[in-house]
Amino acid sequence: MPRFAPGSWAAFGLALALSWFSAPSGHAQDANANGGTEFQLGLPQSGILTIQPDRLFSESAFGKRVEREIEAEGAVLTAENRRIEAELRQEELELTERRNGMEPEAFRALADSFDEKVQETRRRQDQKLREISQMGEDARREFIAASLPVLQQIMRETGAGAILDHSSVFLSADAADITSLAIARIDAVLGDGAADEAGEH
Repeated sequence: MPRFAPGSWAAFGLALALSWFSAPSGHAQDANANGGTEFQLGLPQSGILTIQPDRLFSESAFGKRVEREIEAEGAVLTAENRRIEAELRQEELELTERRNGMEPEAFRALADSFDEKVQETRRRQDQKLREISQMGEDARREFIAASLPVLQQIMRETGAGAILDHSSVFLSADAADITSLAIARIDAVLGDGAADEAGEH
């Protein structure tokens, strides 16, 4: 299964931190002025929140649906590659068997044509693999964009100033991981995202 590059998650964390400082802060200020009574029960009260980005995506309904789709596409491509490989091997065998009964120039022309066919087939199948990988990257970007309002709301409710990537925090007594909370909230808003994608076509 294609692996996803982690680079987009760095921008994800930065966007969260910046979005807090640019967003209206009246809710948080009211909560602090009333001794925290405006905060919802069960939410962590911390100036720093952390999140596990890969888990946020992979354990969400959206991420699980994308993973299933990519695995299905990958399985189709694998089966197609095996079929094409068998066909090319058979064609190569037939070409080899014809070699002794052909003029060298004629055989060379057929051999060159076969080699060109193999290279073109490889390029075509590699392109299909890249397209499957791109599906995953596009899905992650869509997930990040759709998740930001949910995560910003959690920041407002907790009074936090930033959400950091959990793996980048070496030590903090105050940091609170909100991955599970965020997954539950995002699932409630997005579901698996299939209906939205179907509506786009």
